[in-house]
Amino acid sequence: MKELYHVISSFSLEEQQRFIVFLEKRNKRTDTKNIQLFKLAQKGKTSTQHICKELYGAQKREAFYTLKQRLYESLIDFVANNRIQGENSIDMLLIKYILAARDFLFHKNYKAAYKILDKAEVIAKEQQLFPILNEIYHTKIQYAHTNSRINLNETILSFKENQRNLFLEEELNIVYAKVRDTLKVNSYKQGLNFQSLIDALFKEHQINIQQDVSFKSLYQLISIINISAFIHNDYLKTEIFLTETYHILNKKKGKEKQVFYHIRVLYLIANTFFRNKKFKESVEYLNSMHTYMLQNKKKYFTSFYLNYTLLLALNYNYTNHQDTATRLLETVLKKKHSDIKTVLEIKLSLITFYFQSNEFRKALQLHHTFYHSDQWYIDKVGIEWTVKKNLIEILLHLELQNIDLFESRLLSFKRKYIPFLLEINQKRVITFLKLVEHYYKNPDTVTTPDFFYLVENSFVFVGAKQEDIFVMSFYAWLKSKMIQQPIYEVTLALIKEVKLQSQH
Repeated sequence: MKELYHVISSFSLEEQQRFIVFLEKRNKRTDTKNIQLFKLAQKGKTSTQHICKELYGAQKREAFYTLKQRLYESLIDFVANNRIQGENSIDMLLIKYILAARDFLFHKNYKAAYKILDKAEVIAKEQQLFPILNEIYHTKIQYAHTNSRINLNETILSFKENQRNLFLEEELNIVYAKVRDTLKVNSYKQGLNFQSLIDALFKEHQINIQQDVSFKSLYQLISIINISAFIHNDYLKTEIFLTETYHILNKKKGKEKQVFYHIRVLYLIANTFFRNKKFKESVEYLNSMHTYMLQNKKKYFTSFYLNYTLLLALNYNYTNHQDTATRLLETVLKKKHSDIKTVLEIKLSLITFYFQSNEFRKALQLHHTFYHSDQWYIDKVGIEWTVKKNLIEILLHLELQNIDLFESRLLSFKRKYIPFLLEINQKRVITFLKLVEHYYKNPDTVTTPDFFYLVENSFVFVGAKQEDIFVMSFYAWLKSKMIQQPIYEVTLALIKEVKLQSQH
């Protein structure tokens, strides 16, 4: 039942309601208990004994296990149908083209078949869909004897070139998997030499980033490198690689055919500059990203709009344009969006903006929309986001003098996350919480030289250039108490101080 509950808890309320309708349409008998079992699982009930009692009034375990298996199979069908309907329309269209072409070939309608395959080839090349291109070329070569107009040698060359691209893509995917596996085994081990690991894997898989990389493969590379940047809190090392590789790619022919991944790469570069507190450069890359989003009749605009708007708002917020940043995110949240992860990130950023401007009640009101369990958020957005969500809630309750809630949330946070923070060597968060507790218990001492000394010797920045901007935002709250200045002003002053230090 725990596995069943885990699947159901990943559904939104709307999806849960649609699944019940899905079951109702499937049920041919009125005494089917699958909806009852689903509703029990919704409530988190996982005890076989209690569920049997509620469903049958007796311990009919065999009937229960059969019912559970059928419900699980229905869940798989429901999820699969949803994913097919929401799948990339281009991929699905091309698969339909190939199937239709093969049917025409089987019935000897060769001219129509090759017309469809030619059309599919053009689209697949544009989108760099190498696996689908492989199927298109395979079909063209297989039936080449039926088409006197086809140049077999050229088609074979195109097929082999595509195979090389497909092989490179798969090799990069293997590298990505090996990196993730190494990080999982070593967890967030600080001593891990990430660059050496990457160099060794590239050598093993014969990947030359100067010759072999396209925008699609560069996106994969950046995704790998960003893991290291996040874990070691060092985006500076990635900045040079990203910009240099991007400029090499941008000069290549055919870049206009890779718009989707081009936009993704521009976003990741803009994010790296933001993390390095180079806001001007970040906005420049965001502007370039926006230009590509408008191309092809705004074909990819919707796909990237949320990420673009969030990063733009963050840049505004940390360059003394918080009102503009807040309005941007408030406008976005007035509409429904399917990208749950980015919507959650937008909400937490907006809560931070409210918090920095002393609008604590407004921040807490928005925070109340996080009604799922922490495990649900960890699955959807990640544990780091969930830690930040809980940290800011603790500070909000402290600011609003919700003392019982402050104490209970603090205790819960320690129980859930202290082991994880120790494991990833983020002792500074633990130290920060100790200072928060000290302030809570002794608020009058926060402006004293003794407290200044305590903070100075407890909470050490890793370096002006390298310090994470979100860590600085939490520290700004504490410093605002120490010097009796508004949080947002202190935040901007810290950013300015760090930028001045980085110039020396």
